[in-house]
Amino acid sequence: MLRPSWRIRDLRVVLVGVVFVLAWVGIGYRLFRVQVVEAATFEASGNDQRIRYEDIAAKRGAIYDRDYVELAVSVDLPSVIADPALVVDPRETARALAPLIGENVADVAAKLDRPGSRFAYLAKHISPDQEEQLQAEIDAVAECRRGDKPTLCSPALDGIYVRNEPLRVYPSGDLAAQVLGLVQQDDQSGLEGLEALYNDLLTGTPGTKVLERDPAGIPIPLGALQIEPAVAGVDIRTTIDREIQYTAQQAAAQALVDTGAQAATIVVVNPRTGEILAMASAPTFDPNDRASISEAIEMGALRNRAVTDVYEPGSTLKVATVAAALNEGIVTPQDGWWVPAAYEVDGKEEPYTDVSREEGRHMSVAEIITTSSNVGTIQIQEKLGNELHHRYLEAFGLGQLTTESVPGEVPGLLRPVADWVSATAGASTAIGYRVDVTALQMAALFGTIANDGIWVEPHIVSELIHPDGSHEITVPAQRPVISEQTAQQMRELLQGVVEQGTGKRAAIEDFAVGGKTGTTEKFLPEEGAYSEHDRVASFIGIAPIDEPEIVVAVVLDSPHGEIEEDGRTIELHLGGVSAAPVFARVAEAALQALGVAPDGQ
Repeated sequence: MLRPSWRIRDLRVVLVGVVFVLAWVGIGYRLFRVQVVEAATFEASGNDQRIRYEDIAAKRGAIYDRDYVELAVSVDLPSVIADPALVVDPRETARALAPLIGENVADVAAKLDRPGSRFAYLAKHISPDQEEQLQAEIDAVAECRRGDKPTLCSPALDGIYVRNEPLRVYPSGDLAAQVLGLVQQDDQSGLEGLEALYNDLLTGTPGTKVLERDPAGIPIPLGALQIEPAVAGVDIRTTIDREIQYTAQQAAAQALVDTGAQAATIVVVNPRTGEILAMASAPTFDPNDRASISEAIEMGALRNRAVTDVYEPGSTLKVATVAAALNEGIVTPQDGWWVPAAYEVDGKEEPYTDVSREEGRHMSVAEIITTSSNVGTIQIQEKLGNELHHRYLEAFGLGQLTTESVPGEVPGLLRPVADWVSATAGASTAIGYRVDVTALQMAALFGTIANDGIWVEPHIVSELIHPDGSHEITVPAQRPVISEQTAQQMRELLQGVVEQGTGKRAAIEDFAVGGKTGTTEKFLPEEGAYSEHDRVASFIGIAPIDEPEIVVAVVLDSPHGEIEEDGRTIELHLGGVSAAPVFARVAEAALQALGVAPDGQ
């Protein structure tokens, strides 16, 4: 038997030794890389599996009425989320989870099958019963993992969590819906109305919670490592009076039924403080009913028409023309002259006319307002002149935003006086044409007359309440426009409109009120012409007239039809017929809600 030589045996030994040495060197190098070079990487990976960062949603600020009753508030409801990286089998998890949360299996699986993602929403704001059932299943798995045979526990709900998330709720339904607006469903950020305008303040600052979990994503008891608390958003107190707002909304809705109007707008303002007590538009919507929002958008129900929609005010603007002339001493209420039934102005093919009469007669300034004479008002404007007339219209707030607190407001249109080049410009503006206004602007204009000549900024936010308990009070802007004497004279003239003139349907039992009717042809921007059939009917009034507490503006878009009264057929498109009764209903209820004593008491 041949034996290897000693040299061969020694060589084998040497080779084996070299292999062992190299192996240990490799192991050592690997240990070095794991423990030193790649330690940070492995630590990060481990932490990524073990530690989970969760946002703590900040409580969105509430919105209150003037009496601190909640109009918009956030409540916490459970939502189902997932960490797709911890889901073993997306399809299996979806089959186990979908019946518990009322979702489609395929949809849930698609949300879970997202490689590289660490977060997915599976269901927002589930019911309490769904939460209880799902949490019981998750807790059962966690209990199983803590038992003797953790490997036998189902991994179907690994990476699935339930956490509370805020839901915006509007306790009074559609009350002041266009004012309040609504929020996005996903992140609860403001989308419309006050919710959008004050979103940064309402939102607050989210906090952070760091949680420790096992490899399957099951929370470790007492495993919260760090918590940075959230800071709640600012609360907003509005000037809205819930009772008056409700009355205004009911009246606006009923006006659509009674007059066939396309839309109705009502604004109620305290003329001394500028507080907007009610701001209603019909049609309206319920911000709690998200399924109906698309239809509401198509109907224009989300618009706060009091500030977004402009119209030519017609005869309601005559009060500004007459007030300016009285304030300048150009006329007095008793002054009178011959007022023809038709009045020609250079540049206008057809003469200006007074619809209610066929013959001219001698009229005082008081009678011009009481009967709403177009011709008489134009004659007053000619005495006033374009420069002064325009200056007063600016001072009354036309062609500019009235406030920063009401979202969506547009400035309307008051053309520069330099553009009043034609002879018809001043005449048409005097009787409420060639100028675009909002209902809120006109409420503020009449508020100036009610407030002894002082224009006060209308506003809908009275104070901001910060998380630390401090209050930030709104201070509205003010400016004098006409004298106290002129304002008193104008109130007497407006009282005559209701007691003797075109606004008789605005009368309220036990209260003396005043106001002005308005009827204009509806301008159609898309056609660049006036409608042959549709009108804008309005009435703006003050109550009580001697010691004003409220101004109520009513604007109806395209009322139509007619009524029979005392053997006469009366068109509903007239402001004194359709809008004035709405004023009476709202004003009477508002005075009662405010506790204003009837005249003589």
